[in-house]
Amino acid sequence: MKSLGYKRSTTQYIREWCIELFLLASASAAIFVTLAIVFILISESIPFFKEVSILIFLSDTQWTPLFANPRYGILPLLMGTLVTTGVALSLAIPVGTISAIYLSEYAPARLRETVKPILELLAAVPTVVYGYFALLFVTPLLQKFFPSLPGFNMLSAGLVMGVMIIPYISSLSEDAMRAVPMHMREGAYAMGSTKFQTAINVVMPGALSGITAAYILGISRAIGETMVVAIAAGMQPNFTINPAESAATITAFIVQVSLGDLPHDSIGYQSIFAAGSVLLVITFSFNILGFLVKKKFRQRY
Repeated sequence: MKSLGYKRSTTQYIREWCIELFLLASASAAIFVTLAIVFILISESIPFFKEVSILIFLSDTQWTPLFANPRYGILPLLMGTLVTTGVALSLAIPVGTISAIYLSEYAPARLRETVKPILELLAAVPTVVYGYFALLFVTPLLQKFFPSLPGFNMLSAGLVMGVMIIPYISSLSEDAMRAVPMHMREGAYAMGSTKFQTAINVVMPGALSGITAAYILGISRAIGETMVVAIAAGMQPNFTINPAESAATITAFIVQVSLGDLPHDSIGYQSIFAAGSVLLVITFSFNILGFLVKKKFRQRY
């Protein structure tokens, strides 16, 4: 009987060890993929920066790598990316946050269970559909108010991108708010707070970690969006902060070059990896900023 018990405990030990090994491998997969992406971007960008000075890359205001006399200034693509992202977030963050507060604190359970899945369906619409929606519906609509607005512009692309990422911000923020313990709300009500004051001063700080994650996801989604800006914002690099003008983004340029006939060892083709490295740095910077904001508010509350 003792030997049977010993065998059983050994079997359990081996089983637990296998489960732990599987969980470790699963958790390490994301890290491995991230490191692999970084390695590919860096290794493919090194030949580009051997030909192009990084100072010129970061300071020149012209980006024409496919022209006879190429120029490799990333600023026009970077500005187009930041402007369209700014327009998208100016719509998505307020609307998504307000929607999350309403669904979490005000909406009846039946209404919440009906509205939330419908809202999340926006995330399932293909981005190419959003692109043509921006080009064929939103732009003509905006041209009624701004007749000088060109057919390709960053404003309509940014607004549609904002609509597209509202479900990400709203759904994740609402889940985080719903996870705040009810006794925190009850304590605020006992102190005389209204429902709105409780939502702003108690629920949102308590759910700040999840809300910050939702914002970071929305920012990353907007920065990395490709088809909407490629279709509606234009493909011509333009160094401007005016959202009413057309401009190309980093992702739109990557698509443009990837669909071309450039040799893989050419400087023009290698430029997409340098542009991709800039995207990675921007996204990583926003993640670091979100972590610092979350840490600050945790210490405060």
